[in-house]
Amino acid sequence: MTTVSPDDATARVAAPPTTPRTSVRKVAVASGIGTTIEFYDFFIYGTAAALVFPTVFFPALGATAGTVASFATFAVAFIARPAGAVLFGHFGDRIGRKKTLISTLLLMGVSTFVIGLLPGADTIGVAAPIILVVLRFGQGFAVGGEWAGATLLTAEYAPAKRRGFYGMFPQLGPSAAFILSSATFLVTGAVFGDTNETFLNYGWRIPFLFSAVLVLIGLYMRLAIEETPIFRADQAAAAQKAPGRLPVLEAWHVQKREVLLAAGALASLFSLFYMGTAYLTSYGTKTLGFDRPFVLWTGIVGAVIFGITIALSATFSDRVGRRRVIMVSCAVAVPWSLVLFPLLDTGSSTAYVVAMCVTLSIFGIAYGPTGAMLPELFQTRFRYTGAGLGYNLAGVLGGAIPPLLAAPLTAEFGSIAVGVMLALLSVLSLFCTRALVETRNVNMA
Repeated sequence: MTTVSPDDATARVAAPPTTPRTSVRKVAVASGIGTTIEFYDFFIYGTAAALVFPTVFFPALGATAGTVASFATFAVAFIARPAGAVLFGHFGDRIGRKKTLISTLLLMGVSTFVIGLLPGADTIGVAAPIILVVLRFGQGFAVGGEWAGATLLTAEYAPAKRRGFYGMFPQLGPSAAFILSSATFLVTGAVFGDTNETFLNYGWRIPFLFSAVLVLIGLYMRLAIEETPIFRADQAAAAQKAPGRLPVLEAWHVQKREVLLAAGALASLFSLFYMGTAYLTSYGTKTLGFDRPFVLWTGIVGAVIFGITIALSATFSDRVGRRRVIMVSCAVAVPWSLVLFPLLDTGSSTAYVVAMCVTLSIFGIAYGPTGAMLPELFQTRFRYTGAGLGYNLAGVLGGAIPPLLAAPLTAEFGSIAVGVMLALLSVLSLFCTRALVETRNVNMA
C-alpha cells in the first residue's frame, strides 16, 4: 500500500493484541496538559515579540524595523519545526511516542527558561539577539516533535468512533496556553507597570521563568502513562522483519502526496492563528493604539471562544467527517480575510474584539478535527514522522511567512494586502483539503 485510499483506508486490521492499563481519558488529559505547556512556552515568545522584544533586543532599529526583526526571530521557530518533526519523528517511530514526548518537553522547557535569563542588547550588544535566535530555534525544534506525538498518543488509544472527540484534548492545548500566556503578561504588567523600565528589564521575564514549574507538572503526567498498544504491536511485528528505511524516507516515498496535501490543507489554519495571536497583538498596540491590558484581555476572550469551537468541531467531525469540517473553515476564511483589516482599521475597540474572536473561531473549526485526521492519514510505522512533517511544513507556509510579511505589506500597500495574502492561503487550503481522502473510518493499526 502506498497511499491512503477509500478502499484500503477501511481495510486495515484494527484491534491491538493487548489491553493497556492506561485509560484513554488519562492519556487525553496528559496530552492536553503537555501541549498546553509546550504552547505556553511558544506563545509567551509571540506575546513578548509583539510587546517587548523590539525594545529589549533591537533598540537601535527603531519601531518598525525593530518589530520586523522581532517577528523574524518569531518565524525562526517555524523553520526549525520541520527539522524537529524529522528528528523526533524518527525516534517516535523507532523507540516510542512516550519517550520522545518527554524529550520535546525538556528541550522546550530549557530553551524557554534560558530566554527568561537572557540579557538585553543594552547589556551584551549584538550577542543578545543572536542567542535569542538560537533559543527560539530550540523552541521550534521541540514543538516540531511535540504536536504529532501528543496527537498520536491520544488517537492511538482512542476508540475508532470517538477519535475526533479524544483528539480534541491535545488540540485544546494552544487555547489554554494562549489564555495562560496572556494572563501572565497581564499580571506582570499590573505588578511592574506596562511602560516603565522595571517591566522592560525584569517583568517580561517572569512568564518565561514560570515555565519551569509547568514543565515539572508535564513531566509528571507523561511519566505516568504507558506507550500506545498500537505502537507496541507494530514494534513486535517489525522485530520479525529486516530493518526498513528511515521513517522520513519511507514516509516521503510511500505517502509524499499526503504529506504535501496536509501541509497545504493546514496553511490557512496556521496563518489565521498566528495572525490572530502574535500579529494582532502587535497591530492592536502599535498601529491602533490600544493599551496593552485591553489587547491581552481581548486575546483571553478570543482564546476561550477558540477553545469552544475546537471542542465542537472535533466532536462533530466524528459524525460528518474531518475533511468536510476543515473545508467549511477554509471557505469561511476567504471572505473573512478580506474584511478583517478594513474592520480593524475603523479603530473601534469593539471591532478589534470581534476581529480577534472571529479569526480564532474560524481557525478553531479547522483545528479541532486535525488532531484525528493527520494521525489517521499515515501508516503506523512512520505515522509520527508523516503527521509531524505535514503539520510543520504547514507551519512554515502559514505560520512563518504571513507574520513576517505583514508589516512590510502594510507599509507598502496598506493593511488590505495582508487580508489578500490570508485569503489566497485559505483558497490553497480549501483545494488541498478537497484533494485529501476522508479518514474518519480508518483503522489505525
